[in-house]
Amino acid sequence: MMAMAEEVALVAHEFAAKHDAAASFPDEAFAAMRANGLLGLTVPEEFGGMGATPLETMLAIECLAQGDGSVGLITTMHFGHVAGAAISTSWPTKLQAQFLREVVNDGALYNTAASEPGMGSPSRGGAYATTAVKQDDGWHITGRKSWSTGSPGLRWAGVGCSVEDEPGKPVRANFLVPMDSPGIRIEENWDNLAMRASGSHDLVLDDVVVPLDHRLPAAGKPDGSPWSILTSALYLGIGIAARNWAIAFAQNRRPTALEGRAIAELEGVQARIAQMEILLLAARSALYGSVAEWENYPDQRDGLAAQLAAAKVLATNNAIEITDLAMRVVGSVGMQKSHPLERYFRDARAGLGNPPIDDVAMGLIARSTLGL
Repeated sequence: MMAMAEEVALVAHEFAAKHDAAASFPDEAFAAMRANGLLGLTVPEEFGGMGATPLETMLAIECLAQGDGSVGLITTMHFGHVAGAAISTSWPTKLQAQFLREVVNDGALYNTAASEPGMGSPSRGGAYATTAVKQDDGWHITGRKSWSTGSPGLRWAGVGCSVEDEPGKPVRANFLVPMDSPGIRIEENWDNLAMRASGSHDLVLDDVVVPLDHRLPAAGKPDGSPWSILTSALYLGIGIAARNWAIAFAQNRRPTALEGRAIAELEGVQARIAQMEILLLAARSALYGSVAEWENYPDQRDGLAAQLAAAKVLATNNAIEITDLAMRVVGSVGMQKSHPLERYFRDARAGLGNPPIDDVAMGLIARSTLGL
């Protein structure tokens, strides 16, 4: 699995600057994933996938993110939601099998489309403005979705809608929508500070009709498992990339004032390198140690939600601090677009917006600690 991820990361890295500058979709990396089968990482073995555990998945994500954070983000969403579909007992059985086999056989890319312009984070609740109306020929879906990560490359989208099973009483529901359906339009308006190549455009659905059996179980609250914090590994990968670039720079930068010595010999540089190592060690130990505990001791899982949330907070915030320290090691050179450090610096900050968001995680940790 790691060899496959490393192979894709090399391709992603080669084209990362180009796609970041143009905010274009990283097709080359996903062609590489379809060629080596990595998109089937979290599909169960009985459907032809690799059946990766959360820990294995996170290690692959960390590797991918070192190549390109945007590729890592798209793939993280795909891995997590495919895993959720695979373990669900509420998906229509035939549709579930078809979906999982297309992921493996065709490299079909999948993500959910839940966020909306006026809604905020779906993880905080709220009603969808996007509606699905049941008619004889199928479900008719109309609305607009924002932050639809990976949209230019998706085969399927899991679209969150409001449905009135009883008149006047809307409830949440999800629908598996083929992205080539008539009435779907991608509005390419993604122009972000971070993850510029993630294709997180708006998705517009104008009376899109999907079959009646494409209704999926409604998305609930995060389940407190490692699957809900996969992005933690993504930002660690970005932090590692920044650390590695800063170390290489320090080893090779030899200003004339130092008479041939590298800046790596300066105590101030060494102190910052050491800080990066400590932050990385703390974050990786907390994250992977917690995930391993969840995997190895099933009887303890109910008590690990707060610990996993803490690991996510550590991973994302430490990654941000690592990129800041890397920038301080490198100096003004790090801000130049000709080098990847400024991209790592920007991309790491996207972790603050991925659930559980810091204040939600802090509340969970505090309530658990206080016994509330």
